[in-house]
Amino acid sequence: MTALDDPVGSSLAGAHAGMARRAGRTATYPSDVAVFSAVPADPTAQDWADLAALLGPGAVAELFISPATPPASWTPLFELEGRQLVAPPPSGDPDPQVVELCPADAVEMLELATRTRPGPFFPRTGELGTYLGIRHGGRLVAMAGERLRPAGATEISAVCAAEEVRGQGLAGVLVDDLVRRIAARGEQAFLHVVEGNTAARALYRRLGFIERRAVVFRGYRVPPA
Repeated sequence: MTALDDPVGSSLAGAHAGMARRAGRTATYPSDVAVFSAVPADPTAQDWADLAALLGPGAVAELFISPATPPASWTPLFELEGRQLVAPPPSGDPDPQVVELCPADAVEMLELATRTRPGPFFPRTGELGTYLGIRHGGRLVAMAGERLRPAGATEISAVCAAEEVRGQGLAGVLVDDLVRRIAARGEQAFLHVVEGNTAARALYRRLGFIERRAVVFRGYRVPPA
């Protein structure tokens, strides 16, 4: 599970290599897919220059949980403490109300994520992996999906439910289904949660997730030209 220590870099070098944008030893996703960037464990001045050229002057570099520190000319934007959790072995049966979402659902997925704010979500984020949803009256009211894909593992992300259905356990149903699907591929399901998100932490505790490590999410602004 060492790949979980650098999930962005491992994903961009492996399962998501086909969509990676690269410059030297640095890489990032297309901006309409995800905003995470990867640098090597021992970044040099050239690596930071390559990432700056890749992102563009004044762009935001989200280093996710990488401990690498950019040069002083990069402006710190945020630093959030969080947790990385791993899923227990799956149990139970699939819920018949869960549906697999497809590209035709992209607008509705973005709309739900915009309203519920489960974390970064963009027009093409759904292309990162399988996304599942639950509909009430034909309307998408809950969603969860796969994001980072480091070697041997898959991250669960964008877990959200519309305000009118909260408290019905729909998020847990979706997470359970994703854990089952990920385990069927022989991979470890995992996720990240911000320290202050007590509701999410309580949900994952109930679902049997185990804390693997504390993490820090960090973002910086690339120096202007």
